[in-house]
Amino acid sequence: MPPVNSNAAGPSSAQDGPSATTKNRNKPRYHPFTQQELPACKPILTLPIAIAVIASVGIIFILIGLGCIASSNKVVEVWDRYETACIPKNMHNNAVACIQNPSEDKSCTRVLKVPKDMKKPIYIYYQLDRFYQNHRRYARSRSIRQLSDPKMARDTRLCKPEAAADGGAIVPCGLVAWSLFNDTYSFARGNETLAVNKRGISWRSDRNRLFGKHVYPRNFQSSGLIGGGTLDPSKPLSEQEDLMVWMRTAALPRFRKLYGRIDQVDLRAGDVVEVTVMNNYNTYSFGGRKAVVLSTAGALGGKSSFLGRAYLAGGAASLAVALLLTLLWLLGPAPVEPSLRPERR
Repeated sequence: MPPVNSNAAGPSSAQDGPSATTKNRNKPRYHPFTQQELPACKPILTLPIAIAVIASVGIIFILIGLGCIASSNKVVEVWDRYETACIPKNMHNNAVACIQNPSEDKSCTRVLKVPKDMKKPIYIYYQLDRFYQNHRRYARSRSIRQLSDPKMARDTRLCKPEAAADGGAIVPCGLVAWSLFNDTYSFARGNETLAVNKRGISWRSDRNRLFGKHVYPRNFQSSGLIGGGTLDPSKPLSEQEDLMVWMRTAALPRFRKLYGRIDQVDLRAGDVVEVTVMNNYNTYSFGGRKAVVLSTAGALGGKSSFLGRAYLAGGAASLAVALLLTLLWLLGPAPVEPSLRPERR
């Protein structure tokens, strides 16, 4: 056997030396966190544990649902539909002509009887039915940049057919602003007039950012077809809160929007409130309905039992699943996997 040359591996060792040194120098410091060697909890989800967790979730959901319903029941609400009552009887078959005739007297008086004590502030809403603000072409018919920047007044590419009038751009443009709700309400309790506060009814972000302080209405409702209410051209859009509330488009065809607040007096059970309505808004062309609403507010907002019922339904479903699993566990125990069986010695 020929002798082994101890220098045969010399060149390769010389070449591997610098790279090995570089690898050692770039090697990160060892830590259990970076090497994913921290102790981990790996619980085994057995059937009794699953039943307990599902039943606990069901009980928690039921408690939350009962709390939501209790909060909703504390809210006092009274409302009245007036789209038919505020049309003269001889014009019921031609309500559209009545609402579009400027010479017709559109005022009417409605009576609301307070069922329970209503503490201030009392919120006033108008409610519309069968009005689809969520229609894609309607909801997109606006210019966000035009609302906030006076230099973007001509940005009306999405606003057709309400983009221009009298040779100039409409500010604010689009179908949403054009269809602004313009029914008005005044309230009285006996000989006492109830003042309506219409400040602070919009989102603060709308007043401070979305609607500009230097953007003023221009050519608004000056085209041939009038859609709804008008705007004060001497006030910037940041002060036109009725417009801000209206342009927060609703997701459903039945919706309520805040009209104002009664924050000076409380209403007692049995009080009779007279509402003088100026029935200006045309919902008759599409078979819509209108209502005026007086409501207090609870911890979760207005009167609505939907959230509470949803929690109750979820809790009941969880308890039903827990009961079903309990019966399966008692009547037919689940087989234990071989890997979980204790080893026999």
